[in-house]
Amino acid sequence: MAKVSSKQSGGRLIVVANRLPAKRVRKGRSWVWETSPGGLVSALHPLLRERGGAWVGWDGTSGGRAVKPFDHDGFRIHPVHVTKDELDKFYAGFSNRTLWPLYHDALRAPEFHRRWWWPYVEVNQRYADAAIGIMGKKDTVWVQDYQLQLAPAMIRAKRPGARIGFFLHTPFPPEELFAKMPWRRQVLEGLLGADVIGFQDKLSAMNFIRTAQRFTAAKRHEQGLLYNGRTVIADAFPISIDVSRYQDLAMDPEIVVASERFRAAWDHRPIILGVDRLDYTKGIDIRLRAFEEVLRRGTISAKDAVMIQIAVPTRQSVDDYAELRDTVEQYVGRINGTYAMTDFIAVHYVYRSLPIRELIACYLAADVMMVTPFRDGMNLVAKEYVVTRTRDTGVLVLSEFAGAASELNDALLVNPHDIDGMANMIEHALELDAAERKKRMRALRKRVESHTVHDWSDSFMTRLAGE
Repeated sequence: MAKVSSKQSGGRLIVVANRLPAKRVRKGRSWVWETSPGGLVSALHPLLRERGGAWVGWDGTSGGRAVKPFDHDGFRIHPVHVTKDELDKFYAGFSNRTLWPLYHDALRAPEFHRRWWWPYVEVNQRYADAAIGIMGKKDTVWVQDYQLQLAPAMIRAKRPGARIGFFLHTPFPPEELFAKMPWRRQVLEGLLGADVIGFQDKLSAMNFIRTAQRFTAAKRHEQGLLYNGRTVIADAFPISIDVSRYQDLAMDPEIVVASERFRAAWDHRPIILGVDRLDYTKGIDIRLRAFEEVLRRGTISAKDAVMIQIAVPTRQSVDDYAELRDTVEQYVGRINGTYAMTDFIAVHYVYRSLPIRELIACYLAADVMMVTPFRDGMNLVAKEYVVTRTRDTGVLVLSEFAGAASELNDALLVNPHDIDGMANMIEHALELDAAERKKRMRALRKRVESHTVHDWSDSFMTRLAGE
């Protein structure tokens, strides 16, 4: 895929995202801005530096005034201020209690409250105004994710000739689920303000096209949709990871030694690993029940294998997440209480975020990686695990409902709702012979290496440039 340079497109790239690509941290007696980790930031940094770009996003504070614009890592930062009340309604409310469950197949019942909708509109307008205020005639705008779905049309209203892109990092639901939302037309029309709307997979793109045809004036077109005299491209642009970064870390001698120590700490038993945010979409509770079923059958015991579940805290103030934490911890206690042996626990549970070097050591130590969400946009943990397996060892067990499943079809695919089927797959993964493991992992690794996060951003920008 050809890279899109500033010469090709003319003008700067302006990224509009919920959060800034940097966070304030205390160093001694002063505060400094440090680049945030994550795939999106690493993907867009090179483009922003090359094109003298800018990033519009929340500054991380909720009191007083917005932080003034500043330069960071070769591009301009334009902070947006959001009050505590707006964070409660726009972010915790509409974004994460209305849109998040709705877009993940209504795994939890979405809540529809007008008191959340209007702050969502107002905050989207603030982000749009911040972008409009710094846009030149030739600048390109790329809006990110479900928190800002109204912003493309708001920008279009003031800059009708602008090139505007939007990328959704979550799934987009079937029309019968999306139809439940009282503000369905407004959200769809907000997205249709973009020239290119990117999704993680073809299914989400088709869901959007069908829904937009049903609830707006948009008409089907070979490239997507015709809307208000414009062609709107709606297509799949599967996101990926910074492959070289993860491979370099996987070959770091200190991390390799740490992984060996990690295996020794578990008596060199086969390790079944899960790494997830503690979110109800990730299927952690069902994964534990599947492992419990394996132990119940007696095909393996705690002496034969250990499951290590790393759960990263998220949205801890939301009731559904607090209840999930209680459920997961009860399952861990029950499994260990029933199946642990004198010197061998069955499940080791870690409730915290790990530094990346420690995380890579865990990937290297794991014999089986369980990535079994009920539904997600992509799931980059699966890709991270694969590219760290530089010797083509290990087994990836992957949910067929993960966005990555369409790319990583050499994984062992499972239905995450099927406890018995999951238990069978755990047994199969542990028994898989070395040659089959190597064959599958080599194919998976080559697939991820062939499409990095930089390829993702290049492919999207090329389409947005009209090439």
